[in-house]
Amino acid sequence: MTYSKILGTGTYLPDNVVTNFDLEKTMDTTNEWIIQRTGIKQRHVARDDETALSMAEAAARQAMDAAGITPNDIGMIIIATTTPQKMFPSTACLLQQRFAIAGCPAFDLNSTACAGFIYGISIADMYIRSGKIKNALVIGSELATRVVDWNDRATCILFGDGAGAFVLGSSDEPGILSTHLHADGTYNDVLFLPVNIGKPLEVEKELFLTMKGNKLFKLAVNILDKLFDETLAANHMKKSDVDWLIPHQANIRIIEAMAKKLELPMDRVAISLDEQANTSSASIPLALDKEIRSGRIKRGDMLMLEGFGGGLAWGSALIKY
Repeated sequence: MTYSKILGTGTYLPDNVVTNFDLEKTMDTTNEWIIQRTGIKQRHVARDDETALSMAEAAARQAMDAAGITPNDIGMIIIATTTPQKMFPSTACLLQQRFAIAGCPAFDLNSTACAGFIYGISIADMYIRSGKIKNALVIGSELATRVVDWNDRATCILFGDGAGAFVLGSSDEPGILSTHLHADGTYNDVLFLPVNIGKPLEVEKELFLTMKGNKLFKLAVNILDKLFDETLAANHMKKSDVDWLIPHQANIRIIEAMAKKLELPMDRVAISLDEQANTSSASIPLALDKEIRSGRIKRGDMLMLEGFGGGLAWGSALIKY
């Protein structure tokens, strides 16, 4: 049987770091207030010349180095981003051009927001399992700080910029055991970013990310609770079979609730939120890469990945690393 397996991971974070203390100087907030409500201490903010494309390329090259492959070995490129280089062509096509590997499928996932990386893993997994491709690049790359209202202290403090990448490859050994994707447009107004295509950009605020934080928190906890049960049941596993939780880095209280659901101690939960904030579709690969490079996550560990975002869209992946 053919599986898809994580062959390598990579990340890119802008050099510019903005701490909570920096934000205290420009808005009505405090370091303590932000940490208590979110768990965030700082975030990376991209320079003007950095783009979703440049960050994706850096993360992808690091992931390919870790996997021991070259761009010529890649059979598909998927980039999850809500802040693309252009609406079209896709950021993935632009990255393909940089790698000089014309011909392989390359596309963006930009409508599933923070769940985009899980959706990308699921698609790549199916192509690899079918034998149509051997290796795939799945990347999350976000410039979230460019789509928040920096006068809205409840939202702007939550986000940061960065990119994370996986190289998934064909393997005879179990890797991705299952993925589970869902969406519910009933909650389309809970988290959204309008684009106003074809309309004058007269009201600048309309172009900012809008989020109903309290409602999203409650929905996320209930949604992910059921998602974990579904994922474990599909694989005939118990909570004790999971070694690590790799969650979307939205809020420390949500992450703690999910760890409690899986009966995992917090030292078995990948956390990058405190140093990187919410990097949307990039948060899961960034968090996993951090733990892999630290040596804490090892080959053979069972990983539960979960993400949720605008749509609402959500998903999970159970992976034997």
